[in-house]
Order: sequence, then C-alpha cells, then structure tokens
Amino acid sequence: MISAADTAFILAAAGMVMWIVMEWLKIGRPTTLGAASGAIAGLATITPAAGFVGPQAAVVIGLIAGVICFAAVNLKMRLGYDDSLDVVGIHGVGGMAGTLLLGVFASTAVNPAGADGLLAGSAAQLGRQAVGVLVVGGYAFAVSWMLLKGLHASMGLRLSEENEVLGLDYAEHSETAYN
Repeated sequence: MISAADTAFILAAAGMVMWIVMEWLKIGRPTTLGAASGAIAGLATITPAAGFVGPQAAVVIGLIAGVICFAAVNLKMRLGYDDSLDVVGIHGVGGMAGTLLLGVFASTAVNPAGADGLLAGSAAQLGRQAVGVLVVGGYAFAVSWMLLKGLHASMGLRLSEENEVLGLDYAEHSETAYN
C-alpha cells in the first residue's frame, strides 16, 4: 500500500523533472534553483491530493505542476507584480491546480474514505473542488486586500526610493550583507 508521503515524494520528483525540462526549453540549461522550485511546486500541488491519488496520478499531477507553476512564475515578469519568493506562482497556482486535479484523479481505490474523481466516474467531486477553489480564493483575496489597505494606511507599503536604492540591510540595520 502506498502512503501519502510516498505519493508526495513521487510528485515532488516529477515536478522537479518537468521544471528542469521547461528551463531547458526556455533558457537552454537547467538550474539548481529551478530544480528546487520544481520540487516545491510538486509538493505544493500534491498537498490537497496526497492521500487520495495513486502513484501514477502523482506522476501526471507532478508533470502538470512543473509546467503550470513554471509558466506562472515566468508570467510575473510580463505582468510586473512583485513576488520575490514566487509564492503566488508556486504555492498559489500549485495549490489551486492540486485542488482541482484532486477532483480529476481521486479514487476510492486509494482511499475508501474519500470520493472518486472525474477519471473514476464522478464529475461531482471536480465540481466540489472548483467551488472550494473559488470560495477560498475569494476569501484569501478579500482578507489580503483588507490587510494591505490597513498596512498602507498605517505605515505604507513601500520604502522610500532612497532606502530601496541603499537596500534594507543598510537602511534598517546599518549593515551590508553583500558587497
């Protein structure tokens, strides 16, 4: 019997492999940061589904995670939003994808306490997962927006231009981390 930990390991490996392939196609070589990002993308994507999908589904989900999270991280350059740790592209997009893919690949053969997904004959689970993504996404957006508005009103969201040029290490701590 395969465990959720085994499934997560398989998916992380598949996500890493696909991210490396995507880097090879885009920039001509893989990077260690890309390999780590791919593994994390796989882990973020499998989190909702780990206990409900088998190893074959984990490989497919991992490959999908590598492609869509890579694309989401690269999209931020074109859209111009600030996501220095790729949280939106890896955890946000990966988590949403994993939640939806659970509705596709879930199987009561893997976990009898769960539900069957689309490929096991039940479109209803995919619908429930989609509603969950919309509700949680809407809630997260609303709460984040309110917190950002509160922070902006109380202390601002940006550094002064001078401190941005100096860097936070020097501006806040009078030290330099990198020369």
